[in-house]
Amino acid sequence: MNQHPTTDQITSLIQEGEFFKLKEALKLFEPSELVELIENEEEREQLIVFRLLPLRLATEVFEYLDLDIQRHFLANLSQDKISDILNEMSPDDRTALLEFLPDDFVKELIQTLSEPERRVTLELLGYPEYSVGRLMTPDYIAIRETWTVQQVLDYIRRHGGQSETLSVLYVTDHRGVLIDDIRIREFLLADPSLRVSELMDRRYVKLNAMQDQEAAIEVFRKNDRVALPVVNDEGVLFGIVTIDDILDIREEEDTEDIQKLGGSEALDEPYLATSIWSMVKKRAGWLVILLIGEMLTTSAMHHFEDDLQKAAVLGLFIPLIISAGGNAGSQATSLIIRAMSLGEFSLSDWWLVMRREIISGLLLGGILGVVGSLRIVLWATYIDPGYFGPYWQLIAVTVGFSLLGIVLWGALSGAMLPMLLKRLGLDPATASAPFVATLVDVTGLIIYFSVATMVLRGTLL
Repeated sequence: MNQHPTTDQITSLIQEGEFFKLKEALKLFEPSELVELIENEEEREQLIVFRLLPLRLATEVFEYLDLDIQRHFLANLSQDKISDILNEMSPDDRTALLEFLPDDFVKELIQTLSEPERRVTLELLGYPEYSVGRLMTPDYIAIRETWTVQQVLDYIRRHGGQSETLSVLYVTDHRGVLIDDIRIREFLLADPSLRVSELMDRRYVKLNAMQDQEAAIEVFRKNDRVALPVVNDEGVLFGIVTIDDILDIREEEDTEDIQKLGGSEALDEPYLATSIWSMVKKRAGWLVILLIGEMLTTSAMHHFEDDLQKAAVLGLFIPLIISAGGNAGSQATSLIIRAMSLGEFSLSDWWLVMRREIISGLLLGGILGVVGSLRIVLWATYIDPGYFGPYWQLIAVTVGFSLLGIVLWGALSGAMLPMLLKRLGLDPATASAPFVATLVDVTGLIIYFSVATMVLRGTLL
């Protein structure tokens, strides 16, 4: 089969039992295409396709398969096949897989690894769960400052095939302490007789093995690197972390923040892989808290029950008032949490943030106040003059100024609450949009009726 086969042709070969032709056809696919092909097949066909792949290609495909499919393969492939694949996998990808498997299964799988690979895996698994050490791979090129450029290039030809990346080489001393990193282009353009020391400037960026993974994301973002070295407290080079692992962590962090912003605990697995009961547990807690918060809104309305009886028309605008404040708070919360996650400002900039939200809140509140008041004026003037009663001008003023105050308060609450949580060492995403909206609902009613009392005293109230 000379042409690139289609998915339907592959399925036909499986059904017809033409496994020799199938094996040859699979060699024409790129690894990414094979991943897509396997994930779209049924479980039986997935195993058939995977068993026919050459070891190196099978390993490359396995690293990018969905976790559930990886588990399925590990449970159904022969012990020798599993051993070969795990030994060929890069240490960081292998560790990421083992973290999600039961402990007894992990122990059994680790025993199938070769001695060097077993030592590396156990070392990686010994680091805290969310530390940089869990991401690093020991597959890198380390050189000495006394070597010539030609010696470095010869060394790369002999040992570079096992390296995760060749874009950067790491200079270490006789104790393994990192003293510099140099881009490969420097060696490619340099005179072969030059010493490594002549190319060094001893300026480099590094990560600590015990450092939090979120901090590593920020370091990568600021320095625009594809890989960074990882050292211990003594500066000894232990491994490197590559950008693909950092992007995976970034995706997980963003997903967690988005789920929390929606008023739910973060899911541990993809949506469709999460059981209904687990989904309910993740969401029920926040819904109960929000319900209790909304009960305070009922209490606030009960407090102003006399005012509502005297001026029932005020009740018409309660949904309008509280939704405007909640929307303003939700907007501010989303903007601030995202800006904090990107490192656009620090907690020491709280006054700058507050000042911006005061100005924004006043402008936004003014816009909504004008729109709300204008609606009352137009209705009372052109559509139904008696609808709001004889004091419709005062009601328009009440609604306008209430919207100004509530939107301002919502913007300030939505901006300051995530920063306060961050200062207390908590996750800012806990200040979810529904939580802020509920908080503003209660206080919004107090603002609304307080303004109404001042404006309408002696008339409706």
